[in-house]
Amino acid sequence: MSAHATPVDLADPASLAALAVAIKDWGHALGFAEVRIADVDLSHREAGFQAWLDKGYHGEMDYMASHGLKRARPAELVPGTVRVVSVRMPYLPAATDPDQADWRAREEARSADPSAAQVSIYARGRDYHKVLRARLQQLATRIEGRIGSFGYRVFTDSAPVMEVALAEKAGLGWRGKHTLLLHREAGSMFFLGEMLTDLPLPVDDPVTPHCGQCSACITACPTGAIVAPYELDARRCISYLTIELKGSIPADLRPLIGNRIYGCDDCQLYCPWNKFAQRASLPDFDPRHGLDSASLVDLFGWSEEQFLKNTEGSAIRRIGHERWLRNLAVGLGNAADSPSHRGDAAIVAALRTRLSHPSALVVEHVAWALARHGAA
Repeated sequence: MSAHATPVDLADPASLAALAVAIKDWGHALGFAEVRIADVDLSHREAGFQAWLDKGYHGEMDYMASHGLKRARPAELVPGTVRVVSVRMPYLPAATDPDQADWRAREEARSADPSAAQVSIYARGRDYHKVLRARLQQLATRIEGRIGSFGYRVFTDSAPVMEVALAEKAGLGWRGKHTLLLHREAGSMFFLGEMLTDLPLPVDDPVTPHCGQCSACITACPTGAIVAPYELDARRCISYLTIELKGSIPADLRPLIGNRIYGCDDCQLYCPWNKFAQRASLPDFDPRHGLDSASLVDLFGWSEEQFLKNTEGSAIRRIGHERWLRNLAVGLGNAADSPSHRGDAAIVAALRTRLSHPSALVVEHVAWALARHGAA
């Protein structure tokens, strides 16, 4: 315990309220745009989660089912937990020039460019898991410095925790029809993290939902993955297909992926609330290695060594070079949908360099892409 630590009287509401205020102040100083607190009763979410699993919408994400309803019961994950300190951190990179002022227009233009490699905005910089976990740990250390040891664990998309449901309960926003969290003043372009703790802090109120009759995200989804409001079939989601799926991408879905090679932002891109999306306050999420401007051909040319070097500290590294090439082959094949790019010599030549790749998965998708260009 720090020499300046003062144990909190857990029976004194005023003492706990003061600590909650301090936690929020410390969180803001660490780069979190908002810090709120909730209890951890998610029993109202259990039936819906089980129904989602029963439909098989989680696909190959076995980890979604392996813990069963424990995912909705944080106190079973971390015994003694009574509260969650839920945080959000914006990741939309700071605009560095006037051309990036309207980020949505820029992203729409890149999605429409058959030669462009479209990487989801959140993945262009440093791995958010590392950034948020480190900041949450610093927050826990600040708390320990004030009150001494206490029970806690910090997470960000890294444990069987229903973080959107917890964030919604804490009042960080409401669940949109695309199943992501929405905020009236920040849209959805932010990461979530949480600290499960045994401190009985005062809780914040949830906010009311504001999607109304809007269905922009449902209409925008290229693969029809949002099968109903608030219901996502991950097996059709481009983020799942390009990141979570380990094997062959279903042939009927490949043409719908377009040039999206890692994740997809479309449901967020066309959400009206994202006109309020906030810029990141940290440089960690600035694009690296030209991932906001690279071409499909350029990235397809990365050797495995280059891939590992250029994705060091990035969330992209988790898919490995083989799936990286698989995804890029699909993007290159889809360039054939544009008359000006069908049979493009540079694209065909790039694809042919991988026909002798040792991975059958890569070769399969390369052959598909060449056939699309009439160059099989």
